[in-house]
Amino acid sequence: MNAKTDTVQSSADALRYPWEQHPGPEQVVEVKPGVLWARLKLPFRLNHVNIYLLADGDGYAMIDAGFGNEETIEAWTKLFDGPLKGVNITRLIVTHSHPDHVGLAGWIVERFNCPLVMSQVEYLQSVYHQNRGTEERQEAQRLFFRRHGMDESLTEKLLGRGQDYLKRVSVLPPSYRRISHGEDVVIGTRRFKVITGGGHALDQVMLYCADDKLFLSADQVLSKISPNVSVWAVEPDQNSLGEYLASLARLTTTLPYDVLVLPGHGVPFYGLKTRIKQLADHHEERCRLIAEACREVPQTSRALVPVVFNKHVLDEHQMGFAAGELVAHVNYMIVEGRLTAETQDGVLQFRTT
Repeated sequence: MNAKTDTVQSSADALRYPWEQHPGPEQVVEVKPGVLWARLKLPFRLNHVNIYLLADGDGYAMIDAGFGNEETIEAWTKLFDGPLKGVNITRLIVTHSHPDHVGLAGWIVERFNCPLVMSQVEYLQSVYHQNRGTEERQEAQRLFFRRHGMDESLTEKLLGRGQDYLKRVSVLPPSYRRISHGEDVVIGTRRFKVITGGGHALDQVMLYCADDKLFLSADQVLSKISPNVSVWAVEPDQNSLGEYLASLARLTTTLPYDVLVLPGHGVPFYGLKTRIKQLADHHEERCRLIAEACREVPQTSRALVPVVFNKHVLDEHQMGFAAGELVAHVNYMIVEGRLTAETQDGVLQFRTT
């Protein structure tokens, strides 16, 4: 178990990263007394997820479980045979329904006979993801992509490999314990305030300990990348980007500058409010690019994807996220009165107002 003394003095606005290196595959880092950080591999471009363990009586509360595949089970087994040998997991708190966070929830709960703790919406969304492969749901997704200008070939790719990652979860426990926004949760000697927010997920759980100035931000605020904020067929008119930006604004007014942020991906950091401003500015820049592209000639979501995502060649997995993010931006801009939508031959087109 590796430890590093936190000697960084937080300033009002500086973005700083007190840990130059992340934990290795068979390592655990102590970021504060009784707060452990592990990092598990993921099989796509976002190649890792962070797991945190909080001292909790005679064991540790685990925050998130990792991806639902054999490689993650092997990684956990090595950790429990190595630096976490003899550690008891008292409860599993899953921040949201994405498979890199909830994927091994069933496996962890069964191994340690511990309760699963989630927000109600995220638990039910996890159940939905496990049962989303019906023909009716596939057809709804197909129509959604086609309505946004994706051709038949691309649509079929998105419905295949592009959505396959959602299936990578172990069987969820049939019951759970609910936590809700505003609730206080005591973990060991620490008291955390539950904060939930939409955008990346419907009701993602974050935890804030005021006494220790410690903020577990899940995927809502990441250290160096922007979390995916998308719209999907199940709720095609959702203003997920509006929800996300509103959540960031609430965090800015709720939390102090000098919290240590423990994100779901990347590295722990200081400078929460500076990072929130960067994220908001990032989405505004995407909106600006969309507005410019739609000023003279109306555009489909498919045509706008390369306008916004122009730095990388996208595979099917990444293209699915890019399409969902693009729809989130145009839906937000419609609500804000910055775009209008019209239908041409069954396909949505957008024009700048």
